[in-house]
Amino acid sequence: MLRFMNNSVKITSGKLRGRSIRTPSGKTHPMGKRERLALFNMINEILSDAKVLDAFAGSGALGIEAISRGATEVVFVEKDARAVNLIRQNLANLNIDARVVLSDVINFVDKANFDLILADPPYDDFKIEPIIRLVKLLRPGGTLVLSHPDEALEISGLKLLKTRTYAAAHISIYVK
Repeated sequence: MLRFMNNSVKITSGKLRGRSIRTPSGKTHPMGKRERLALFNMINEILSDAKVLDAFAGSGALGIEAISRGATEVVFVEKDARAVNLIRQNLANLNIDARVVLSDVINFVDKANFDLILADPPYDDFKIEPIIRLVKLLRPGGTLVLSHPDEALEISGLKLLKTRTYAAAHISIYVK
């Protein structure tokens, strides 16, 4: 169950640097500042004009960070209705127009292919099936960034480029 309190995170870089967004507390939690900064520094060169999917969006922090750094379009997918409302509030407060979809990642369907997919699924119930589903939404040559609790996974159809570890979090970058 999500609880909403006065939690917030700041955007780390780009045109929205320093702006705050609200975050839920409880099971959903945003990626830490250090990890977000490292992640976006690793993929910065592919963000310009990218079409991005923020899967397991939570507060929308990763997708908003992508917009701040040059992505032209971001779709946010989140299964919790209260988190979806929070993402919409965050986008409105920042004057960002983006599509927010209330859906489980495994059931999300989109006709377009994405240049970049950001996936930060819940660690306490980590499952590979939604990640495999995301591969189908990635364009050839596209990048999947996966935050995960254990060692890097082999994912059919993707090549693992690198994995970095930050405390209990592992961030892996794959290309299709």
